[in-house]
Amino acid sequence: MLAETDPFEIHVPGARPRVVIIGGGFAGVAAARALRRSDAEVVLIDRRNHHIFQPLLYQVATAVLAPSEIAAPIRQLEAKQANLNVILADVVDVDSTHRTVDALCPGIGIRKVRFDFLVVATGTRPSYFGRDEFAAFAPGLKNLADAEAIRTKILSAFEMAEATDDENERARQMNFVLVGAGPTGVELAASIAQLVTVTLRGNFRQIDPATSTITLLEGGDRVLPSFAPSLSKKAAKRLAKLGVKVLTGVKVEGVDALGVIAKDTRIPSATVLWTAGVAASPIVQLLGVKTDRAGRALVEPFLNLPSEPNIFVVGDAASIKQDGRPVPGVAQAAIQQGRYVGRLISDQIGGWGRKRAFRYRDKGNMAVVGKNFAILEAGHLKIGGFFTWFIWAFVHLLALPQLQNRWRVQSQWLWSYLTGQRSSRLISEAPPIANASQPTKQTLPQ
Repeated sequence: MLAETDPFEIHVPGARPRVVIIGGGFAGVAAARALRRSDAEVVLIDRRNHHIFQPLLYQVATAVLAPSEIAAPIRQLEAKQANLNVILADVVDVDSTHRTVDALCPGIGIRKVRFDFLVVATGTRPSYFGRDEFAAFAPGLKNLADAEAIRTKILSAFEMAEATDDENERARQMNFVLVGAGPTGVELAASIAQLVTVTLRGNFRQIDPATSTITLLEGGDRVLPSFAPSLSKKAAKRLAKLGVKVLTGVKVEGVDALGVIAKDTRIPSATVLWTAGVAASPIVQLLGVKTDRAGRALVEPFLNLPSEPNIFVVGDAASIKQDGRPVPGVAQAAIQQGRYVGRLISDQIGGWGRKRAFRYRDKGNMAVVGKNFAILEAGHLKIGGFFTWFIWAFVHLLALPQLQNRWRVQSQWLWSYLTGQRSSRLISEAPPIANASQPTKQTLPQ
């Protein structure tokens, strides 16, 4: 229990209004920055101490980049923003009546944080569509821990294939199955394809990584369903050129330690990756608000909750329609929503009244399909190829959180482009077990 003098819990008459932001992703950071000149105390709570540039997570998972190259410490914002406090904690409860959130701080316990305005920007988690037992065998890709686990899983598969004399097991280890052909699935599959055909070439004696099978399963009728059909067709053609086997109209019925079951057929695989869908963070459920099928809060045009004008939900945790269509769950939408809410709260505190309702400005949608090829859809513009890939690389470099991230990613990309090599091919070690017995010596076959 906290003492009654906890400065975050008690209300001090005449104190500046407190804005609590839950989540340090694109939307949360954008909201915090938009409040930097406001007469408010801003408290940003996140369970991680870093902000992740999620569009490049797949490159960490496939050893192109190191985790630190696409992440930045959230606490560094404090040095640049005098009215901001950062708390490393996991929010476990929200009390909208008493205007408090319960933050579970590691090693400390529950800390109650009072708020005048609340911004929920907690993002999403992988959705297994009611089959959560799949998660143990098919990891999703939402954070750095996921990316490092997938990298270890992929690289370990080749080591086990090299070590075994069982041809069936060797084939299973070298069969990679990805479930879901959205942008993450397509980008991840293409990157794995280049890893096995270029980066790992000549690295093994017993196996040829280029003979690996990469299978991309999609329940719909085409890859990249959020793009125009013409661009989906170009992406599918590029994937085929890279050696990725695409199966559409396939519903996954089971995932276990031996592989995937789809259409009553087993696909043997030691590496199954889940890129099929997302659901909102469970924190949204604590708000007691109506949600859509993905668990996202149904918000008002000002991104606030119905009957709660000072509680906002933004980014992937929010569901809002514009011109009859849902606002997409992409980074640009999250940034725009976070910035909008931050400015709206700042104006309310300053007595300027409410602005117009939120309006998403679609700046286009991009996906990269391996080296030298990307697609772009922006309004009536639908293009794909090398020039689009160059635009994709330039835009993503500029969007990275810090200057040092941009320099390091640029250097790694240039090195990988010229040599085909990837500098982060590390297999994470399992933590040692205390008092574990020494392994029995075995003689390898000659």
